[in-house]
Parts: sequence; C-alpha cells; structure tokens
Amino acid sequence: MSLESLRYRRGSLRVLNQLLLPQRSCYEPIGGVRQGWEAIRAMQVRGAPAIAIVGCLSLAVELHGGAGMGQGKAGLETFIHDSLRYLVTARPTAVNMARAAEELGAFTSQEAQREEATAESLRESVIQWAEAMLEKDLRDNRSIGEHGARHLLQASPQDKVTVLTHCNTGSLATAGYGTALGVIRSLHALGCLAHVYCTETRPYNQGARLTAYELVYEHIPATLIADSMVSVAMKEKGVSGEWETRQPDPTATGASWPC
Repeated sequence: MSLESLRYRRGSLRVLNQLLLPQRSCYEPIGGVRQGWEAIRAMQVRGAPAIAIVGCLSLAVELHGGAGMGQGKAGLETFIHDSLRYLVTARPTAVNMARAAEELGAFTSQEAQREEATAESLRESVIQWAEAMLEKDLRDNRSIGEHGARHLLQASPQDKVTVLTHCNTGSLATAGYGTALGVIRSLHALGCLAHVYCTETRPYNQGARLTAYELVYEHIPATLIADSMVSVAMKEKGVSGEWETRQPDPTATGASWPC
C-alpha cells in the first residue's frame, strides 16, 4: 500500500507532517483554512498537487463546520472567494493551488447565480467539488503510472529498466500514488523494474528525505545518490536516459531530472 500524504473524510482532514520524515510519521489535524494555510506555508505538506488538494479540502472542512453560513448565500460566496485568495498566498509559486482557486472560484460564482441555489446547496456543491478533486487526482496518478510504465518498456530493449528520479513526485507530493514516482511503482508492480537511483535533491533534500522513504516503505530496490553522481550513475549503472516530465523523450528510462 502506498503512503498517504493526507487522510480525509467528510468534515475531517489530517495531513502527514513531512517536516518530521523520515524519523516520524505524524498526521496533523487540519480544522479549516487557517490551519491549511499554515501547513502549506511551513511545508508540512508540499508538492504542487498535494498543496492544491489540501488547500481546497481545508476549505471543505471549514464549510462543513458551518463557516460562512451566517450571511446567507451572498455572504457564503464572499467567504469562499476570500478563503481561496488567502490560500494562494501560502505558496504563491504553487501553480496548482492558484489554478484550483481560480476554477473553484468560477464554479462558486456560477452556482451562486442559479435562482434556486441556497447557502446550503452552495456549501454542498463546493464541498463535493473539493472531494471530486481528491478522487480525480488519485485516478489521474494511477493512469500516469500505467501509461508511463508502458511507454518506458516499449522504448527499452530490456525486459527490466533502471530508473533515475529527482526530487519527490510520489504519494507524498500528490493525493496518492504519485506522478513520475507512480511510473516507478507501476514498473515495480509489473516486475519490470531493475533498480531506482534517487538523488538527494539539494538544498531541501526531498529525494533523500522523502523519495528514499517512499521507496524503502514499499520495498522497491533503490539507491540514494548525491546530486553530483548523476552522470556517473547514468554512464555506469544502466540508466540510458532521463525522463523530463515536461518534455518526454521516447528513448528515456529515468524520471524528472531537469534538463
């Protein structure tokens, strides 16, 4: 079973405090937007997909508790827009949070304009939107893993591939399973993964602290290497290429090393 970056049920959200990894696994409760903002700001949660999901779910939790309901539909709409703008300020460079805020803000305005809409129906619609975002990320990540693994195997002359991965793109950076690291998980599940080399990823060491932790947790054969060892690993350890997520190379067998 993959690690969980967060645990959610209607009205309750807890996030894995990644500042404590790998020494401790501690899920911190998020009771609303303010705590969601603080968790994102402090990097207790990181990874652009996870940041957006935690931000939107923190709003859903607060709405479930009745926040913003005192001034009717118009007041609730204002509360939602203000909360979304506030969440974006926790990590302005996290594009997923900004995009989610824009999309959820537009959805909120559209729902509020319906004549039959009430504050209660608006609240329910926004909560359902955030919950659907969580479910979609999980589905998308598994699809990325399956298609990415198939792509790498088709491009490789070997039955098993050796992969180089940089930073952390796994369960801890998403709602679950991961993107580039999800491809590695799929390869491992298929029995088609020879070995993984993950880099430290200085200066924050996401690879050393988080990716290595995920790989050990799931018993995936892996070696942690210094960032400066990449060229040697690619030359001597059978890593035949690199997969840059933004510009995929059909001959590649690594993951996410920036060109």
